[in-house]
Amino acid sequence: MVPVRALNVYIPFMPRRLILLVCLCGILAAQPPQTPDTPAGRQFARWLELFNRGQRDEFQKFLKENDPEAQIDQEMDFRRMTGGFDLKKIEESTPNKLTGIVKERDSDNLARFTMEVDPAPPHQIKGLGLRLIPPSPDAPSPARLSESEAIAALQAEIKKRTDDDRFAGTVMIAKGHKLVFSGAYGLADREHQIPNRLDTRFRIGSMNKMFTATAVLQLAQAGKLKLTDPIGKYLADYPNKEVAAKVTVHHLLTHTGGTGDIFGPDFDKNRPTLRTLDSYVALYGQRPPAFEPGARFDYSNYGFILLGVLVEKVSGGSYYDYVREHIFHEAGMTRTDSLAEEEKVDGRSAGYMYQGGKWKPNDDTLPVRGTSAGGGYSTVADLVSFANAVMEHKLLNAEYTELLTRGKVERGPGGKYAYGFSDETAGGMRWLGHGGGAPGMNGELKFSPDSGYIIAVLANLDPPAAGRIADFIAARLPVH
Repeated sequence: MVPVRALNVYIPFMPRRLILLVCLCGILAAQPPQTPDTPAGRQFARWLELFNRGQRDEFQKFLKENDPEAQIDQEMDFRRMTGGFDLKKIEESTPNKLTGIVKERDSDNLARFTMEVDPAPPHQIKGLGLRLIPPSPDAPSPARLSESEAIAALQAEIKKRTDDDRFAGTVMIAKGHKLVFSGAYGLADREHQIPNRLDTRFRIGSMNKMFTATAVLQLAQAGKLKLTDPIGKYLADYPNKEVAAKVTVHHLLTHTGGTGDIFGPDFDKNRPTLRTLDSYVALYGQRPPAFEPGARFDYSNYGFILLGVLVEKVSGGSYYDYVREHIFHEAGMTRTDSLAEEEKVDGRSAGYMYQGGKWKPNDDTLPVRGTSAGGGYSTVADLVSFANAVMEHKLLNAEYTELLTRGKVERGPGGKYAYGFSDETAGGMRWLGHGGGAPGMNGELKFSPDSGYIIAVLANLDPPAAGRIADFIAARLPVH
């Protein structure tokens, strides 16, 4: 369950692999620049024109001329997600290479693009990459508003997205325990025309990682494990000895252990049999580290599976029982859990993924049961309760709360990854939390320890349905 906003890599120069990563960025206030009359400039201008127009056949023809392996469905999904781009600035220009800044039409996001073309006619595109950039004096964040103005802007944004069928879900904004705004939109079940409600339970993807990391830190606070220990100290029978000896608890918590993902052909083939955390270890446990542990950040769902196994070994019980008793109960979260998909769960929404120009149920993509890496379900009210419990040290003391949430490794413009939490500063405000996303589900929790604002958004549609709403209001709420 990888949250979109957690991916922060430079996308290689291949049109078929374009993706814009989600972050809080700003708006350039300048007249639209002209692309230079060079081979690279002309190709970029043509790409931008066709991408923005969004006519499938003509864009597919252009892609085939430049990249025969291009996947038009992926490109059209990218077009739907971004709404297109506006050119804001040309930075460097040579005959065969062009770099500059574009703004996404559907959000505040800014990205630096690089276009390279073949020097020989017809100057086929060798590559086009996009990489998010943080706000700067030339590209400031949106203006901060008063609380009432920000909520009014949010309501207009939600209406626009619901009218376009790009958002269905729930939104809750609080300041500490004071409710600032809440609303439910769209349908929880399209087949039976059941509307979303504030107490609707949504699948939350990787947001479970916050609960897992909190559980691990509780055990560390109690002296039952050390974050610097290799996991083999606690998982003595772990199949790969190199992972057991080199990967520490800290590495798993920060996605720096090289433990890899769980999704792909092996997951698709074995999905019905992956019913316990140990079943994932049986499938993936022989893999060696993908790189020297500690060398770099590389988002790892499997690493958080291992943290769940660690909680079971150290606590002597089920991971699910542990988080219910020590996190959900303590935080007052009454509608959060990870029961199996086959079990009837009151008020759990259906998920819908966009395929072939329409929304389709995501049933065939879901894990049998949520794990310590993601896949559980919650409500916006429960997530607000969790954020307050973290800030009020109900789950960990002050020292270990700081250890849990303080950023440790770089993971994008203005942001770091802590232990199962993101730690980002944008527009002068620090936000903690985590997102989650997979086909047919998206969620975002942001809370500011300085201002006390909490933003919880859940959606039963593809990413970035919830993330767009959360980012929009986070960029506009007052700092104090």
